[in-house]
Amino acid sequence: MELMKRFVLIVLLILSTCKGSPPVDENKPRQPAAQTIKIGVIAALTGSASAYGRSIVNGFELAAKEINSKGGITLELIIEDSAGRQEQALSAAQKLINSNMVAAILGPTLSTEMRVVGPLAVTNGVPILATSNTAAGITQIGRFVFRNSMPETIGTPLSIQMARDKYNIKKAAIIYGDDDVFTKSGFDTMKATAERLGITITTIEKFQKGQADYSAQLTKIKADAPDAILCSALFNEGAVILQQARKLGIDVPVIGGNGFNSPKIIELAGQAAEGLIVATPWFSGKPDKRVQDFVAAYKAAYGTEPDQFAAQAYDGLYLMDEAIRRSGTSEREKVRDALASIKDFDGVMGRFSFDADRDVVMAPLVIIVKDGRFQLFN
Repeated sequence: MELMKRFVLIVLLILSTCKGSPPVDENKPRQPAAQTIKIGVIAALTGSASAYGRSIVNGFELAAKEINSKGGITLELIIEDSAGRQEQALSAAQKLINSNMVAAILGPTLSTEMRVVGPLAVTNGVPILATSNTAAGITQIGRFVFRNSMPETIGTPLSIQMARDKYNIKKAAIIYGDDDVFTKSGFDTMKATAERLGITITTIEKFQKGQADYSAQLTKIKADAPDAILCSALFNEGAVILQQARKLGIDVPVIGGNGFNSPKIIELAGQAAEGLIVATPWFSGKPDKRVQDFVAAYKAAYGTEPDQFAAQAYDGLYLMDEAIRRSGTSEREKVRDALASIKDFDGVMGRFSFDADRDVVMAPLVIIVKDGRFQLFN
């Protein structure tokens, strides 16, 4: 009799435990159990692109601090310096993939670097998200390559068209760096856009990274009397081109590529940056609470206003976090699939989605340097 009572009590205990268990919703996005997930970062923290790289890492670190404070999972950023060089970026990627066993990679800083890092990530099945690469064809490297940085093919045509309409531009000169994937891609877009819009190209001039004297190219440009200059350059060379152009008396509008999207261009070029026109996905003056909260947090952490590269990095880590939470795991293939499924993500840069090629779906803005700061062009 005593044995029967014990049996009944055990059955009742099991039934009461089962009754209190909530049903499993198979359609609800899963979240991985509390764990630390390694995310690799490849950024140019030294070298000529270090100003971009530092802003990018700042954005990642600020986002990581916020994400980790929420609990659930902890994202551990493993940061490698590429110095903006292909061979160093490749070495960093090999270390992150094979030694650190990261779940995903953010970066590298330059499109040129992605040309060698992307194929390695694809071969090893590691999702990689470019937050600052704007050259054409980046995501076509392979199915594990994503981008949340607005490509030149989206922004540059809009900035050229708006400048043409405002300043009645009928002919323009182009100057670009021909030894970099990014600046070469920007040139291709500028040339194609000018031709499509009926703008006559007066001359095309080239330069190399680190060049200090542009007088030969700019003298030829001035002689042809263009209504505007289209320039595809990183900000170091771009700032010098602006200064030397103004000293030569070239006072026509300059429409820059994505490399000009940094407060550094104003800092380096000074008064010569006035009137510079650039397309961008990011404007810190946007009266949106999420944007202003980010700007305030960034200023508090780093003592300066975030640029486009910091904002793209900040959103980039949040996108990766969303993918990990959706997949419920740190398995690379599942994180890749979850990342590809993200649509209508609300970030500091605005509403964002990946298209079928894992590339950017978003609306650009056009800005101009006026009174020593970037302002909306229109």
